[in-house]
Amino acid sequence: MKNTLIAWLFCLPFASCTSPVTQMDLSGQWTVCLDSTDVGMDASFGGKLFDTSITLPGTTDEARLGTKCTLKPALEKPQLLHLTRAYSYVGPAWYSREIQVPSDWKEKDCILHLERVLWDTQVWIDGQKVEGHEESLTTPHEYDLTPYIQPGKKHVLTVRVDNRKRYDMSVNDLAHAYTDATQVKWNGILGDMYIKAVEKTRVESLLLYPDAASRTVKAVVSVYNSSSQTAPVNLSLQVKEKDDSKSYASVEAQAEAVKGYSTVELTCQLGDNAPLWDEFNPYLYDASVELVSGKSTSLTTETFGLRDIRHEGNKLVMNEKPIFLRGTLECCIFPLTGTPPTDEASWEKLYASAREYGMNHLRFHSWCPPEAAFNVADEMGMYLEIECSSWANQSTTIGDGGDLDCFIWEESERIVREFGNHPSFCMMMYGNEPAGKGSNAYLTNFVTTWKERDARRLYCSGAGWPNLPVNDFLSDSNPRIQAWGQGVKSIINAQAPRTDYDWSEYIGRFQQPMVSHEIGQWCVYPNFKVMAKYDGVMRPRNFEIFQETLAENGMAHLADSFLLASGKLQALCYKADIEAALRTKDFGGFQLLGLSDFPGQGTALVGVLDAFWEEKGYIRPEEYRRFCNSTVPLLRLPKLIYTNQETVKGSLEVAHFGAAPLEVTSTAWTLKTKEGKTIASGKLAHQPVGIGNCIPLGQLEIPLDKVDVPSCLTLEAILGDYANSWHIWVYPAAVQKVADEAQLLMTDRLDAKALQRLQEGGNVLLSLRKGSLPAEVGGSYSRKYAQDQCYCLLLCPLPDRTLESTCRHFSLCLGRYTG
Repeated sequence: MKNTLIAWLFCLPFASCTSPVTQMDLSGQWTVCLDSTDVGMDASFGGKLFDTSITLPGTTDEARLGTKCTLKPALEKPQLLHLTRAYSYVGPAWYSREIQVPSDWKEKDCILHLERVLWDTQVWIDGQKVEGHEESLTTPHEYDLTPYIQPGKKHVLTVRVDNRKRYDMSVNDLAHAYTDATQVKWNGILGDMYIKAVEKTRVESLLLYPDAASRTVKAVVSVYNSSSQTAPVNLSLQVKEKDDSKSYASVEAQAEAVKGYSTVELTCQLGDNAPLWDEFNPYLYDASVELVSGKSTSLTTETFGLRDIRHEGNKLVMNEKPIFLRGTLECCIFPLTGTPPTDEASWEKLYASAREYGMNHLRFHSWCPPEAAFNVADEMGMYLEIECSSWANQSTTIGDGGDLDCFIWEESERIVREFGNHPSFCMMMYGNEPAGKGSNAYLTNFVTTWKERDARRLYCSGAGWPNLPVNDFLSDSNPRIQAWGQGVKSIINAQAPRTDYDWSEYIGRFQQPMVSHEIGQWCVYPNFKVMAKYDGVMRPRNFEIFQETLAENGMAHLADSFLLASGKLQALCYKADIEAALRTKDFGGFQLLGLSDFPGQGTALVGVLDAFWEEKGYIRPEEYRRFCNSTVPLLRLPKLIYTNQETVKGSLEVAHFGAAPLEVTSTAWTLKTKEGKTIASGKLAHQPVGIGNCIPLGQLEIPLDKVDVPSCLTLEAILGDYANSWHIWVYPAAVQKVADEAQLLMTDRLDAKALQRLQEGGNVLLSLRKGSLPAEVGGSYSRKYAQDQCYCLLLCPLPDRTLESTCRHFSLCLGRYTG
């Protein structure tokens, strides 16, 4: 039970004070023993080193231990294809090494720190088991070694890591905290590994609660006293600019620290002009608490930012300004290692790629990243949504009294305690797409409790659903241009092209901000050049099968063309999805699946970036930012296809969620041919642009009588430094005769007539109806993610190609991901 410290507070001038933590690095060579039969360990077994060497931090996959993969996935089940572990091991593994802590640590407590482990750990010293075990999938595992070691003497430290599943927390083990679909079910230890020497009376944790409106920060200091005697302590809280000498405030307290845990609160006033944190100005502070007890000193420093994220009705607000989340999923996809990186350089690369494509937000789907991800997000001003490691659906549920219910609560508490000070940690959920008879009641309690306990972020029940009244915001999959199960009945399949739709009617049914869930999901053909990048623990067996299938059907030489054509279409589909979200008044934002490829649950090549967050070659970041950015000019037109006797009538508007209002007072527009010839142009005068969306820029009225041949025209709008463009198709009103029309046969089946036309050298436009393909050539495959409910193939007389070979290729390369 925690005690409350009685503290006397008074202001002090700021002073620099450092007391570096003494610690012994444990990275390097260990020995390892795989215990696949779970024999266990007795005292004699635990007091010696093993025979096999391994480098830690690291995994058994990286050490090439376990079962080597020699078989390819079954070609008969392409919907199950995904990346394959080169070496796989699931079970207990024992890691051992000699340690000798310095002799001058005799008056200290010795704490073992292991940054990230999957899943359960236990520890032995010289064969004697250390009290307790840890099972967090996200936060460090720590053990108090003080009673078991003698400073100055050599000991054998043994860590047992068991990566077997402890709780059934997701459908088919698909939660990205524990899965082989994205990260692998690795065994090992990642990140920082050390034994630290700490004072008997010390600051155990420091939680910071900034208030942007009052420019204050409240520090909740947890003091731990491992001795049996009550100790008088002096506490000093100092706040300064991160990595700089500029100081803001200092407060001191005196208290009595009883045995065990106690808490004290300190509050600092930072000044009226203290900078705030957001995506445009990620200003950071360091808060240091120094504890002096007798001759010992303990110092703890935490980084924070002054920011306030909340909702006003159906608007998301950051520091009193509306924000729009332009987000993508991060599903723990790191193909070289199969593990999340714990170094900041890796996260800098990932976030930089996201920023290049206009993103300001990442959702961590059913997992929580390591400390380095938060550190870099703090520095770069990225908004993060964290989930508590679960995807309770179908094979498992939440809220029904199972072990998972407790684990989610405990994991959420560990996550907030460990990462809660980071300003980038803006949102939290239980996890993804929940199910269970008691799930709504459980999630209502989850959200309510966390809102009462910690107002530093926004809370939602789960990704995708349910839309509970208690939620700070809603995650909903309905606002999208291709809803689940719509097939050819969606906006982009059943309706003529237009740009005047939005989601206002749907979101108007709710009182909270809404963020669209996993929109996009537009698949492209494989980029086989990416296979060369897989030189780590994962093997692209799926790509090998796709490549072999192309070659077997005589189309290997078309691979790049397929990628380019499908990629250009994919980019247009994402443009339509994102612009619809930006056109929706007071919409909260979107979360794509995804900006990068998703190799889970099959092979979902849904990204304009590959699984390494690198370009595929068909859309540059500056092109993507035209429609995905803090400021985006938008077009509302009821249609995009015209005759040359019609007039384009519509309006231009802008979604502007920048750092400040735009002083630009006019928008230029042009209508050009693909050769660059200007058909029409103009300038629209308007007021300066404030923060928000659906801000009018002016009306358009463009006659098309100057277009005398079928044309694809480009309408471009330029607002200061920002521009966007759209295609408009114009045809002569008079029907023109098509040259060689007799040589083109349009049909929905490859019958004798069509084959005869091909043999005579003619062309066939084959438009296959849904359900027309037999199951053995792909007719039974679901295409929810590729969104291709019908095929349209232009067949021309090439040697050695049949409908069966063509359709087999298409069924494998379109819509592999079944969802």
